[in-house]
Amino acid sequence: MVKTSLVILLSLGLIWSAKAQNLNELTATDAVTGKTMNLGSMTSGKALVMIFHSLNCPFAKLYESRIKALKTTFQNQGVGFLLINPEVGISESEQTVLREYIDQSGMNMSYLIDAGQAWTKVFGITKIPEVIVLTPGPNGLQITYRGAIDNNPQSESAVSERHLERALNHIMRGESPSPPQVRAVGCNIRTY
Repeated sequence: MVKTSLVILLSLGLIWSAKAQNLNELTATDAVTGKTMNLGSMTSGKALVMIFHSLNCPFAKLYESRIKALKTTFQNQGVGFLLINPEVGISESEQTVLREYIDQSGMNMSYLIDAGQAWTKVFGITKIPEVIVLTPGPNGLQITYRGAIDNNPQSESAVSERHLERALNHIMRGESPSPPQVRAVGCNIRTY
């Protein structure tokens, strides 16, 4: 019994270690710089907030000011922010549209293109906007929060639960976010 349990635990550890390694190796084109970015190299601080986003989703537009406010609050505390678009290709014209959006909106962060929706599949993303927060762990990157930004996409003034902000505050204190997952509300991701 003890031997079987040990084998199971070792197998699970290897699976989680392999998954962490795979996360480090994910790459995508940054529409802002035109460079290929590697997830492992983008995660250098206490946390990385990845927001799956689309210019075609009205929910993403409604969250724009809240995303900027969160970035302003947490970027100087070692938290990185980036947007990931799973609904565009890597053509120059599509990159130009995303680059112009970043310039005009004042978002001032990388905007990755998830060509082929590899990142969307790895993280099991179903909605836009949906957030993944990664933190460095003993076996590489780990997902410490996933889901909604807050509980009211339509009206910022009516928000009563700031899920992402609470998770980041927990991380800043060295605690695990509670809850670690909240169902995201928004546009369904178009799959190709």
